[in-house]
Amino acid sequence: MTQSADKATTPDGMPPLLLVDGSSYLYRAYFALPNLTTSTGFPTGAIRGVIGMLRKLSRDFVGSPIAVVFDAPGKTFRDDIYPEYKANRESMPDPLRQQIAPIHEIIRAMGLPLLVVPGVEADDVIGTLAADATREKRDTVISTGDKDMAQLVTEHVSLVDTMKDVRLDRVGVTEKYGVPPELIVDLLALMGDTSDNIPGIPKVGAKTAAKWLQEHGTLDALIANAVKVSGKIGESLRDNLHILPLSRALATIKCDVELEMGIHDLIQGAVDLDTLRGRFTELEFRSWLDELIAPAELAHVAAATTASSARHYECITTLDTLDEWLDRLRQAQVFAFDTETTSLDYMQAELVGLSFAMKAGHAAYVPVGHDYIGAPTQLDREQVLARMRPLLEDPRLLKIGQNIKYDLSVLARHGVNMQGVAFDTMLESYVLDSVGSRHNMDDLALKYLGVRTIHFEDVAGKGAKQLTFNQVPVEQAAEYAAEDADVTLQLHERLKPDLDKIPSLLSVFSDIEMPLVPVLSSIERHGAMVDATLLNEQSREIDERLKILRADVMSLAGVEFNLDSPKQLQEVLYERLQLPVLRKTPGGQPSTAEPVLAELAHDYELPKVIMEYRGLAKLKSTYTDKLPQQINARSGRIHTSYHQAVASTGRLSSADPNLQNIPIRTAEGRRIRQAFIAPPGCKILAADYSQIELRIMAHLSGDESLLTAFSQGLDIHRATAGEVFDVEPYAVSDDQRRSAKAINFGLIYGMSAFGLARQLGISRALAADYIERYFQRYPGVRAYMDATRRLAHDQGYVETVFGRRLYLPEINAGNLQRRQAAERTAINAPMQGTAADVIKRAMLRVHQQLQQGSLKAAMIMQVHDELVFEVAEADVVPLRAMVVQEMEAAATLRVALVVDCGVGNNWDEAH
Repeated sequence: MTQSADKATTPDGMPPLLLVDGSSYLYRAYFALPNLTTSTGFPTGAIRGVIGMLRKLSRDFVGSPIAVVFDAPGKTFRDDIYPEYKANRESMPDPLRQQIAPIHEIIRAMGLPLLVVPGVEADDVIGTLAADATREKRDTVISTGDKDMAQLVTEHVSLVDTMKDVRLDRVGVTEKYGVPPELIVDLLALMGDTSDNIPGIPKVGAKTAAKWLQEHGTLDALIANAVKVSGKIGESLRDNLHILPLSRALATIKCDVELEMGIHDLIQGAVDLDTLRGRFTELEFRSWLDELIAPAELAHVAAATTASSARHYECITTLDTLDEWLDRLRQAQVFAFDTETTSLDYMQAELVGLSFAMKAGHAAYVPVGHDYIGAPTQLDREQVLARMRPLLEDPRLLKIGQNIKYDLSVLARHGVNMQGVAFDTMLESYVLDSVGSRHNMDDLALKYLGVRTIHFEDVAGKGAKQLTFNQVPVEQAAEYAAEDADVTLQLHERLKPDLDKIPSLLSVFSDIEMPLVPVLSSIERHGAMVDATLLNEQSREIDERLKILRADVMSLAGVEFNLDSPKQLQEVLYERLQLPVLRKTPGGQPSTAEPVLAELAHDYELPKVIMEYRGLAKLKSTYTDKLPQQINARSGRIHTSYHQAVASTGRLSSADPNLQNIPIRTAEGRRIRQAFIAPPGCKILAADYSQIELRIMAHLSGDESLLTAFSQGLDIHRATAGEVFDVEPYAVSDDQRRSAKAINFGLIYGMSAFGLARQLGISRALAADYIERYFQRYPGVRAYMDATRRLAHDQGYVETVFGRRLYLPEINAGNLQRRQAAERTAINAPMQGTAADVIKRAMLRVHQQLQQGSLKAAMIMQVHDELVFEVAEADVVPLRAMVVQEMEAAATLRVALVVDCGVGNNWDEAH
């Protein structure tokens, strides 16, 4: 029967032998996982997938010997039998080929036997070992995703697919394929295999092949009775009987390969920790590297944070000692600073301690809020803040932090207005290379300093029993917190010189990103008012609509099923309703992903209704249900967190709640915006850049027609329609304008003729014609795109107007799809990145005016190309004038920036 894959022992209690089909998992891991690379661009997805699978196996089958088998390069005996064997397969992608050697090295370093036998496939090596195991009655599990291996299943041999967490014994094979293991070869011979180019009987699939074998018993019996098989399928069988012996020979796994190792030789050797550490460091597998470091080594590893391996951390518990440190900090002129708190939520967090460092290896921690039973005496928080306030609020004393916006917000809630916020190591790393790595301190320390820092879990524990920092013993807290400040200082000393070498990036950091930190902190702490009653009412209405949609889904499907189950949805769409399979998952199953359903929805009602159901359900769970719960009890507002170091193009992102993803094109999304309200006596003002990315395209490309259209204030989509369809702008129809708009925005994002055809509901040929006409009318755009591709290939990155860089590690990849994706990014990133820089510059200008002026107004949100304000009714007119002026002056391009401004009682009215 089919079992859960967690059966880790055999009936006699002895752990089974595990034979891993490394080649099967190599390809599955490569295509299943996202495009993972190191900061240098080396591909790591297949390595992570294969090694992760082996680690999972070792956990699931504790005590089992594990051997890993890979295909050897070169031809096998099957190529001699049939030269066209596997001829349909594309050559191995270069990014995958690059990962094979590291995988082999890591497996050997893990102490696992690795078998690569020339002249045969991994299947044959595994088959030989499995046959030996059956003869010796040694229970064995084959880990694979390959259906061919089902022929090897016996009373002692089973299969496990760790990706699907399924294990098959003899009964399970019969249930899944309709025939027992000994007939799998016959089944494969009839079906053929397109991936291996094994010829089968045309039009015969798995169900027909299984039915015939059930009726006749064996392939030989079927051949003998072929004349009795009726219909066209019977004719196909009789016409192709001659190919069955070849198909059967190709599908049969060889079980008598001469091997240097037998099943008793497959034992684990010593683990090579040095090699694993080296490889995991090189490949940036931080979490796996952490696991290699035993607790006893922590002190040694932490000591590596300084070149001298010596560090001096102090826990400050007296005012005299604090004053001595403060005197030193004043002398330093620049120091690293960090806070420790009770929460990641800056609006809820209570201050537990402060740490600082001004010299590598030297740091101190001041505990002020550890309140566990038996906690030592600590300095009074208010006394400490009073003594530190002059230092923290002095703009001449420069501070370094890691994600220092959080510290700034926490201190502001405790009455300290920190000034001199000069450097943030998270942003230094992000500006240097936004796609190079994650920008948290632990990862940066490992990458740039070669240091495994003390992690929060090391001192606070994990899961439900994790302590808040006020419960962490002061001794451990001091080491952890002081290290944070120390490592932050060292990261700055490592990263800042790299920024100084590239003036354009230094300008992005110093003139855009760092000045924006206090602005974002101010916006976040101010928050936005929402009408919880309105949202609750909308939730109830959506719930009623979901019930109706669910009933419609079941009616169209003709059967009750779990809408949240991809497997059940797959069965309904592709087996019950026989909808066309547009795309498959890496595991070979028909896909039910959102883009696939969107395509199917053009022609079929059920996917359309399912998409509406999913969209409303997500809207309800993400916003109408959740926003009322996120209202802060003290402020009565919601407080998002803006993240500067997430989007590779420089765009801000927001979380808890995510304000960027509230739909605007649907009535339900606009109703959510209606819940963002102004307080009594105030209005909401929203200012939005008009077609900013198209204007940036005109600037970057220098295309005369685009520049002229914008300079004359024309409707750019109508102007484009006039050019593409060769009509006067006044004669452009609504459909032609809609098509032109799709072309204008589609080309920015690298849309193909196929994508445009789908969007407009026209033929691919006509869409290609539209695109070609566009480029004929706007030759500067084509020239810009071609030049940008060439530049990206040559230098490996593209830049915004203000010098922000986006590195493109896949721009010269061997894989065509990944290379083309990188080229599309190269074209789009300068536009999207420049738009991000412009809105950030606008925020800085507007914030400065609000600080210096007397308007009763506050910036409360930034969403895409839009700024949202609360303003007293009496100040609406001057605020509108100021905001439009400052936003339009945020950049000087070849075309003017235009800002649309609206006012209302809520965000929807103002937009």
